[in-house]
Amino acid sequence: MECGYFQTLVSILILQSVNSANKDGRNQKAEFIGMIEAAKSKMHQYKVRAYIQMKSSKACKREIKSVMNTAGNSASSLFLKSNFEYLRGNYRKAVKLLNSSNIAEHPGAIKTGECVRCMFWNNLGCIHFAMGKHNLGIFYFKKALQENDHTCAQLGDGGATGNGQSKQFSGIPMCALLANKRYELLYNCGIQLLHIGRPLAAFDCLMDAVQVYHSNPGLWLRLAECCIAANKGSLEQDNKGLPSKKGIVQAIVGQGYHRKIILASQSTQNTIYSDGQSAAIPVASMEFAAICLRNGLVLLPDHQQQENKAENGPKTPSQSGSTESGSENSDACSGKGQEGDKFLSAAPSSPLRKQEVENLRCSLLACSAYVALVLGDNLMALNHAEKLLHQTKLSGSLKFLGHLYAAEALISLDRISEAIGHLNPENITDVSMGVLSSEQDQGPDKGDLEPVESSGKQTPLCYPSTVSSARSIMLFNLGSAYCLRSEYEKARKCLHQAASMVNTKEIPPEAILLAVYLELQNGNTQLALQIIKRNQLLPSVLQTPSPDTRKKPVPSSFQPVQPPIQMPSPFTTVQRK
Repeated sequence: MECGYFQTLVSILILQSVNSANKDGRNQKAEFIGMIEAAKSKMHQYKVRAYIQMKSSKACKREIKSVMNTAGNSASSLFLKSNFEYLRGNYRKAVKLLNSSNIAEHPGAIKTGECVRCMFWNNLGCIHFAMGKHNLGIFYFKKALQENDHTCAQLGDGGATGNGQSKQFSGIPMCALLANKRYELLYNCGIQLLHIGRPLAAFDCLMDAVQVYHSNPGLWLRLAECCIAANKGSLEQDNKGLPSKKGIVQAIVGQGYHRKIILASQSTQNTIYSDGQSAAIPVASMEFAAICLRNGLVLLPDHQQQENKAENGPKTPSQSGSTESGSENSDACSGKGQEGDKFLSAAPSSPLRKQEVENLRCSLLACSAYVALVLGDNLMALNHAEKLLHQTKLSGSLKFLGHLYAAEALISLDRISEAIGHLNPENITDVSMGVLSSEQDQGPDKGDLEPVESSGKQTPLCYPSTVSSARSIMLFNLGSAYCLRSEYEKARKCLHQAASMVNTKEIPPEAILLAVYLELQNGNTQLALQIIKRNQLLPSVLQTPSPDTRKKPVPSSFQPVQPPIQMPSPFTTVQRK
């Protein structure tokens, strides 16, 4: 009986162990299946992020559906969908999606390496930047910086021990070490501050960011624009159309018969911006702007390098381990003829396409020409302006500036005949500042896009908004060039034609000074005084000059060059600014 009882007990224990093993196997299988599903969801999210950076809307829209099916309405999926709507220009819908996300349920930065609160405020700042609400955008970026600092403090304090710095991060997952997004946020703050009109604060933020993202040519351009804006001063006088004589009359001295009017100088060249200090010192000076622009041009690939890369590169990217169909990935992964090889890394912004690289090159050349003119380096300014005009795909606004900069440099070099060729009004047929968009994004899925909201960005008042006003500026400068050759009749015709093309308040002060000079050449001193007093061109200025005109020193080319007006390059949220 005892032996039989023992055998029965052993049999029961064996059966229990077998059942336990089967149960553990089923649990392990369920856990394994859950891990696979979680991995698939993560892969879909990574693909969405990649498509967003590639600006491939059609492929991104398809992957967004997969993410929503696998992850549901989680914070990460809603953030990605909001980023997708931001890319399409549906800013209000993007804000609505962000606000609907439940960020309180997120595990936290220590477990996932992502500070969701920081991303939330950063994404709101980027959306409001795109809407043109820059002050509200910088408010959200500051809150993102505060959340980022709080997260970094938690990581530092939570892992601190009494055994020294070597054990500071013990027990913290490696992914949590990447939670610090301070330099990305400083980059965003710098761009926002530049648009607000605080170039010095923007310069400080971007100088911190460039220590990490020194290979981004667009970042060097933004630093140069901060230097230009800081040294150019306020454009309030230009924007208001000079309702008073403030920009023309500097002072009045003497009384009675000896009363004299001192006209303000319009020359801005050969100004010393740094008193003896090295140009390499990172301060917001024009000399440092020239260094930044050289860095940006060096970082851009040459045209020949791009062509050789397209010819010698692999025909199709590796698809090892892919479980997707070839037709699904052909429009984005293979890039329709090596689109992947045409991207230029520009962290923390999105990678730049080939056309965006060319647009950036044009902006760098335009800024380089302007900075060289301000520093009095006319040969270098002419070189940059000619390179700009030889670019194959050049926007109308930069073509206008290129001709102006080239003419200004040539006049300073006493090559007036060549400058007159650049000042021909027929050279200007377009003044749009829009960046050429990629055909890939606006092709197959163009019909699916909702009406894009207005970005809120407007053309600055100091910049010609129409072809007619741009041609009038060219004519004003052409009249000045004719004065340098003592061809006063041609100069008077140019002045008359230009004045008839624009509103009276849009006439620049240099044109009024030119009219005063022509009247003095004609011997009409009283009429010249009336022009100064009324601060406007008078019909009498169009009278035929008397033959006994006296040659007097002529004013320099009067239309001051303006810094190029640039749209901000696409910049990212934490999933992509």
